[in-house]
Formats: sequence, C-alpha cells, structure tokens
Amino acid sequence: MSLVPRRLSRALRLLPQIRRPRDERLQAERRLRGETEFAKLRRADCVVVSYGKSGRTWMRVMLSRFYQVRHGLGERHVMAFDNLHRRIPSVPIIFFTHDNYLKDFTGNRDDKSDYYDKKLILLARHPADIAVSQFYQWKYRMRAEKMALNRYPEPGEAIEIFDFVMRPESGLEKIIDFLNLWAEEAGRFDHFLLLRYEDMRQDPEAMLARALAFIGTAGRPEEIRAAVEFASIDSMRRREQRPLTWLKGIRLAPSDRSNPDTYKVRRGKVAGYRDYFSDAQLAEIEELVARRLSPFYGYGAPRSPS
Repeated sequence: MSLVPRRLSRALRLLPQIRRPRDERLQAERRLRGETEFAKLRRADCVVVSYGKSGRTWMRVMLSRFYQVRHGLGERHVMAFDNLHRRIPSVPIIFFTHDNYLKDFTGNRDDKSDYYDKKLILLARHPADIAVSQFYQWKYRMRAEKMALNRYPEPGEAIEIFDFVMRPESGLEKIIDFLNLWAEEAGRFDHFLLLRYEDMRQDPEAMLARALAFIGTAGRPEEIRAAVEFASIDSMRRREQRPLTWLKGIRLAPSDRSNPDTYKVRRGKVAGYRDYFSDAQLAEIEELVARRLSPFYGYGAPRSPS
C-alpha cells in the first residue's frame, strides 16, 4: 500500500475517535500504527530496529542497491518491506522500524518479546548525535502529527538546541532509555546483531557484509562495494538535490534546498554533536550519557577537559 492510501485508511479508521479528548485520539492512533507494525513483523524475515536518525535510511539504501545489483533491478526499486520480495522471491522481507508503536498494540512495554523469534539487527548511534539530528528533524522536517504522537515540542515552538537535547520527552533521556532496554534484551535473542553507526562510517563495506551474512544473503565484494558507493553521503546528497528522483519515494527531499539543515542527509558526522554546544553544555551532555547509557554500546566515558 502506498503512503497516501495508507494515511487515508488510517484516517478513516480513526473517524470514530474524532470527538474524544486529544490524548485518547493520539493513543488510538498509536494503537492503530502498532497493529500495522505487528502485521509486518509477523511476515518479516529480518527486522532492522533503530532510534530515528541512527542510519536507517543509509542502511536501507545500501541494502536496496545490493539487491538491485544482484538481481539486475533499476535504481527506482527501493526496498519498502516486501516489494522486492514480491518481484524476486529470493530477496528477504526486511521490516525497518523505529519501534515506536508496536507496544501500544501488544502491551509489551518492558521487554522485546514481540521480536524474539526474528532475526534482528539493532542500529545504534551515540545518543548525543541522535539528539542533535532529531532537533533538526523536528525543526525542519517532522510533520505535526508525528510531533504530537511522539511528544515532541509543538510546531514552531521557540526552543534552543541544548534545551531540546536535555528535554526528557524528546532528548537524551528518551534515547538512552530506548537503547538501554534493547541492551538488556539483546541476550534473549537467538539471532541478534548490533551495528553501530560509527563502525559503519569507519568501514561501511565490512559492516554491510556482516549485515548481509546475518540476513542470509551474503554478498560478493563487488556487489557490496557498488552498494556502498551508491549510498555514500556525497552520492545521496547529490540525488536528494535533484527534483523528482526516486529518493522522494523514501522522503529524502529537502524542505528548503538553500538550507543544508533541512536535508534528510544532513552531515553524517561522527561525534558531530560537539560542534553545537559550549564546553559546559558538552560536559553536562557527556556526563549524562556516561552515567546512564549501558556499556553494551561501548561509547565510553566523557572526554577529559582540554
């Protein structure tokens, strides 16, 4: 189902909630979205989970290009759940999710039992880099309905980047809680792979090869190299700047071509969060991460003062 019919179907199912209080309407929509996620999860061969702005689009484009090269498909055949599988049955069904709504449908909020029987890849990134990217996503790209559903500030609200990052409902604390629960649950899976954004940036070919072997479609070096080159930051930025490209099919068009902060592919810099804050603010951010984030991810202690 395309994006517009899916939104229309959801809107029709939510019509009976229209006179209810706002919080009840939002919760009803979260349950409905969770029901959709549950249906996809049951059919998936593999699940890729990430907090938003952790490299999911990059991984999705690399995987899409890999299967395009392997099976002689054109660039427009971008992986969208089962579309490539329906065309080429040997392509696995991969469910990409931010794990936002499933718990609202199943009620399983304190564990990841909904996913236990699946092959699962967890994409992780330093929480402070996620939080900064989330700020620009909220400010320039996020739809008002998503802001409300996920407790972000209201559209156009005057909030500085440090205050956004330290805001419990949308910043570091929420991100760390998300990552910590997945760290606690990782040992319950028979098939679990952690991929860190930082390692993907350092050696994308090795990380893509690891992901493909885990999924069960190990790739040849030339296929992996082609996928990595196609999905490089520079390559994706060039495509995003073109009007009417396939990238719009995965919502990569900027809202303002003259403003680099409105692009989906913005910077992709490791530890780029350090460019946005004063020394005192950085110390507060890094202390919070060091104190609260599970060592499972290996992000270490805060920097020593210079």
